[in-house]
Amino acid sequence: MTDPQVAVLMLSMFIVVIMLGFPICFTLMGMGVLFGFYAFYDPSYMSSIFDQAVWARLSFLITSKTFEVMSSDVLTAIPLFLFMGYMVERANIVSRLFHSIQVAARALPGSMAVAALATCALFATATGIIGAVVTLMGLLALPVMLKARYNTSFAAGVICAGGCLGILIPPSIMLIVYAAASGVSIVQLYAGAIFPGFLLAGLYMIYVVGRAWLDPELAPKIKLEEIENVSRAQVILLVLTSFVPLAVLIMAVLGAILFGWASPSEAAAAGAFGGIVLAIVYRSFTWDRLREAVYLTVRTSAMVCWMFVGSWLFSSVFSVLGGDKLIQEFVIGLNLSPLAFLIIAQIIIFLLGWPLEWSEIIIIFVPIFLPLVHFFGIDPLFFGILVALNLQTSFLTPPMAMSAFYLKGVAPPSVELMQIFKGVMPYLGMVLIAMVILYNFPGIALWLPEVVYR
Repeated sequence: MTDPQVAVLMLSMFIVVIMLGFPICFTLMGMGVLFGFYAFYDPSYMSSIFDQAVWARLSFLITSKTFEVMSSDVLTAIPLFLFMGYMVERANIVSRLFHSIQVAARALPGSMAVAALATCALFATATGIIGAVVTLMGLLALPVMLKARYNTSFAAGVICAGGCLGILIPPSIMLIVYAAASGVSIVQLYAGAIFPGFLLAGLYMIYVVGRAWLDPELAPKIKLEEIENVSRAQVILLVLTSFVPLAVLIMAVLGAILFGWASPSEAAAAGAFGGIVLAIVYRSFTWDRLREAVYLTVRTSAMVCWMFVGSWLFSSVFSVLGGDKLIQEFVIGLNLSPLAFLIIAQIIIFLLGWPLEWSEIIIIFVPIFLPLVHFFGIDPLFFGILVALNLQTSFLTPPMAMSAFYLKGVAPPSVELMQIFKGVMPYLGMVLIAMVILYNFPGIALWLPEVVYR
């Protein structure tokens, strides 16, 4: 076998091993070391594959990539944003936010579903943690909707789709990872993702209101006196005490990043402190909750960082074997137009979202596409926003629909997994519509970065 063929074998084995359930980061590192021996072994002057020179090359590659990851200024923001999200989650502000939006939107068809989507979108701007949003809203909103006789699949789909908005809406952890993998400015990515993120949330709400209006049995109108008889002044008070504090924190953090007042890491640190302040203000701060937030932050950050170490080791060996050049030459040889390449790339990413999670796709497969993105004259920032939109589906499509599994873990026993899968399917269509709109009107993603930074 030639070296490029070995590289393709390496990539194929990785996908198979991951689908068998092996840990991602250790699989990446193991594959990198295993095929690294083959890549660096030169029989012309090495006595065996265990020659000291092989070990020296591999050791240098592993240590240099580890140092590169751990010293990345972009990745420093991840644990700080995670900590901010975990503290906001424990400030009990989300339950107040959901209730206030529910009261304010009570005249709309499917008002509870609209409130759940709005809460998910706002909570997503405070945390990029998909599991936290889906789990919390599953505990908070799903029982309320089921009690109001909402259709089970309809209610479950709302929470799963809304919970995934954190992939796209800043401060998205996914965008930080994409920035580190692609070299695109995280500040410009955040600016470019704001309007597409709320475009997708708006499409979700239009779909929910439309379905509830056409079929009122899916989402019966609420007839609870404690909601119907709330005055306008009480609604304003509810919004002020729940929405405004969180909105101020979010706008302060994102504004500091977008206008260059602070680096992402500095703004994330201020946001983490703001999360503690919110928890204190809402009288929900305890040392146990702080310790739990720190523990979850360290665990998630360690997973992301070691996944980066493994992926960059894997990618380096894959490149040494010539795998990236083989794929690039094959695609270039097809003589595709930029539109055809973009469609094919997004279809591949969509299909990869079935067996794989977004992290593997961003860290392993997106770097393979990036040289081709430059070849076809496509803005890598625009490509990254399209990928972020597309990766909504990686959390919604079986068999690795993690949002469905997160929700099933906290849902009442009567809610079946197939009902959840049925509920999320229409939102895949909304993602596709959003991608078509974004392609035809790229200014939705590019206008703000161009105005502010170029």
